[in-house]
Amino acid sequence: MNYIFKDESALYYECGYSSDNAILIKAGSEIFFITDGRYALEAKTTIKNAQIIIANDILKGVSELLKNSHLKKIYFDPQEWSLHAYQILSRNSDTTFLPIKNLSQKRRIIKSKEEQALLAKAVSLGAKAFDRFAKKLEKNIGKDERFLTDIAKKVLSKKGKYALSFDPIVALNANAANPHAKPSKERLKKNDLLLFDAGLKYKRYCSDRTRMAYIDDAVDFNLKQKIKDKKVQKVYDIVRKAHDRAIEKARCGMKASQIDALARDVIEKSGYGKYFVHSTGHGVGLDIHEMPFISSKSDIIIEDGMVFTIEPGIYLENEFGIRIEDMVVMKNSKAVIL
Repeated sequence: MNYIFKDESALYYECGYSSDNAILIKAGSEIFFITDGRYALEAKTTIKNAQIIIANDILKGVSELLKNSHLKKIYFDPQEWSLHAYQILSRNSDTTFLPIKNLSQKRRIIKSKEEQALLAKAVSLGAKAFDRFAKKLEKNIGKDERFLTDIAKKVLSKKGKYALSFDPIVALNANAANPHAKPSKERLKKNDLLLFDAGLKYKRYCSDRTRMAYIDDAVDFNLKQKIKDKKVQKVYDIVRKAHDRAIEKARCGMKASQIDALARDVIEKSGYGKYFVHSTGHGVGLDIHEMPFISSKSDIIIEDGMVFTIEPGIYLENEFGIRIEDMVVMKNSKAVIL
């Protein structure tokens, strides 16, 4: 298959290097990496499996390459390209551009053993950061979510050593009822319920994890949480049961929608179905959200080597929200927590 990529994760996956102004083309047995002079040295010393072309105008450089290669057709992901760039390339060559949505993600959906090891390392580093953040919470009673979020970023990155998978979510009580909560002026108090959703990158591979913490004398993000409020405890236990069941029962050969149903059925039978407002999970790799998507609408067949999250949640407006999330890899037909 001949293809063209512009997305940085796609570039990195294909040749081990990316820049914010580059295009990669696979034409037959040859791979070409086209970028500008700012990245020439890095590209030449890093890329081993592609011919490097330096161009002041990379769209013009790509157009000339396509003309000279006499390619009849090339595949591309329409989500990567602006209309402007597509028009320039398609008008200035005789090559037919054929769209395939999520083309790079489909190529990356099965993680190699090396990729699985990198993801496991990212998850391990992230889990240790959760433990460090729990200790910080014990010392910062009275601080607001914005302050706590700033601490979380420093803890996760280990003062700049690691990039973050995304901006962490630190949400207290009612704010946690927003699945993508933004930090507020809410201040941390004893007997609060705190949601922490965060991850870091290890060699560009992402981690993603969500835990709840009941704020008492000692704070932790263990799965077992003892909460004084009986309603909160009940809802927490329902979410945990949904999380555990989906991981325990997931099998290769299932559709992604069937794994979504494993978690969703638990919550629906408890009477909270309408408060589970998102899909059960998503793939994780070079991107924090990639295939496979574990949703009620997904017909993707689950296979060994796929890595994705299981993250059921219940969100009660003006009260509280609860989500529990782990990353799993499909191994020997079963889901194994990374």
